[in-house]
Amino acid sequence: MSAIQILADQSAELIGSSNDYHEIQQILSGIGVRFERWEADREITPGMANEEILEAYAKEIERLKSEEGYVTVDVISLQPDHPDRAALRDKFLSEHTHSEDEVRFFVDGEGMFYLHVEDKVYQVHCCKNDLISVPANTTHWFDMGPAPRFTAIRLFNNPEGWVANYTGNDIADRHPRFEPAA
Repeated sequence: MSAIQILADQSAELIGSSNDYHEIQQILSGIGVRFERWEADREITPGMANEEILEAYAKEIERLKSEEGYVTVDVISLQPDHPDRAALRDKFLSEHTHSEDEVRFFVDGEGMFYLHVEDKVYQVHCCKNDLISVPANTTHWFDMGPAPRFTAIRLFNNPEGWVANYTGNDIADRHPRFEPAA
């Protein structure tokens, strides 16, 4: 289930939380973050080819490309048995920004985005059918957990794809890690 927790950035003290989609959307909209739910136009099945996944969400993808000017779209998938899962998790766990929006749509699985805005950290648990768009230059990090399981569609303005500008701030180490329920 999608959820949000709002924490004090320095102490990680809980300020507020919700698992109501509309409330999450409203909170995130207040800090300029897009949060939507998408439905496929066909059943998504395990082992489905990336091209078929993109076709199933083509209407929503084209809408976002038209509204925001995204030029490239791809599908990324990670499973618990991926040999580089620990290194990949570490790569995303350090606070960073991007010169473009970071857009992720969860076709399946889950992950946790941490958005550091002013003196708060918005911890957003994203699940199947959730789209989150973190605006360019927003400090954040992402935790896929120790045994990642997700398939996501990514949209980019930059044809080079994911390029991080690390802040050097150790804030991610002071906040709880994502430990999905079994």
